[in-house]
Amino acid sequence: MKLSDVKLALQKASTIQFQLPNGTLVPSHFHVTEVGKITKHFIDCGGTVRTENKANFQLWEANDYDHRLHPEKLISIIELAEKVLQLEDLEVEVEYQGETIQKFDLEFEGNTFTLISKKTDCLAKEKCGIPEPKATFSNNNDEPCCTPDGNCC
Repeated sequence: MKLSDVKLALQKASTIQFQLPNGTLVPSHFHVTEVGKITKHFIDCGGTVRTENKANFQLWEANDYDHRLHPEKLISIIELAEKVLQLEDLEVEVEYQGETIQKFDLEFEGNTFTLISKKTDCLAKEKCGIPEPKATFSNNNDEPCCTPDGNCC
């Protein structure tokens, strides 16, 4: 979800809700303590130099149970970050405190921002000798489905 999509969703919302991947809602007294730009400059395992830029929100909850962040306030924080940090329309990544700081991708469904679990991946599969998964199709119902060599996908 891009920053412009977040702002559009906020313009239509009367409240802000974030849902964790397990279905639990982030407590409604959360704060957005940071809106920023994260730049990751790295070399993958195949030797390719890469740069990734993301917009970043950090969600934090405290004992301030009377606090409620309203959509128009978050829009103003985002717009300030766009102006001061020259923040482009980037994909949004959300940080939230679990057992450690967790990072999530973001989607919007109905009236709720949904935090989507991130996964690691090899970016140089061809150089590492990791084969791409095969997709095979068959009308043969005798073979098992939903296995790496199955015929369901």
